[in-house]
Amino acid sequence: MKKTLSVFGMTCHKCVAHVKMALEELEQVKSAEVSLQEQSAVVELNEDVADEVLKNAVEEFGYEVREIR
Repeated sequence: MKKTLSVFGMTCHKCVAHVKMALEELEQVKSAEVSLQEQSAVVELNEDVADEVLKNAVEEFGYEVREIR
């Protein structure tokens, strides 16, 4: 299962690394691919996870999640 997050506030590759780390620290997340250009993150999940959990993980680093699909 995959989910795509619209992530706003990333301005550099260090921001991308922060978002990737925040998501991959969650045990339900198998991998995360983050795009600065598209302001998005695509996560591959080991198991289902509530959207709120993904959102909180990213927002703890100061970025805004506007949509999860």
